[in-house]
Amino acid sequence: QVQLVESGGGLVQAGGSLRLSCAASGRTFSRLTMGWFRQAPGLEREFVAAISWNVGSASYADSVKGRFTISRDNAKNTMYLQMNSLKPEDTAVYYCASTHYSSDLVKSSVYEYWGQGTQVTVSP
Repeated sequence: QVQLVESGGGLVQAGGSLRLSCAASGRTFSRLTMGWFRQAPGLEREFVAAISWNVGSASYADSVKGRFTISRDNAKNTMYLQMNSLKPEDTAVYYCASTHYSSDLVKSSVYEYWGQGTQVTVSP
């Protein structure tokens, strides 16, 4: 079992920044691949970013590449998503997720555990 808790969401103006955190407990966090997804009202959950267990690699959706940065601190069992140059279309509930797999990370079905989500709202 892995428990994931997101924090750091909120309301920000376009062009602003937010940093999301995902605190993990349970099984060995340092051996898990971690990811961020988001879901806007009326839309399907979409991949945002993922990071390997050893911080050796990270991947991003094209829509956030160059603006968002995923990172993790295995000593603190925490993952982060630094979001800069936010746009109104980034408005969504953001979820963190974990998996033992290292491929097909853009697919939500690959992830085994999910947090409850944190709301990010970007005003024009």
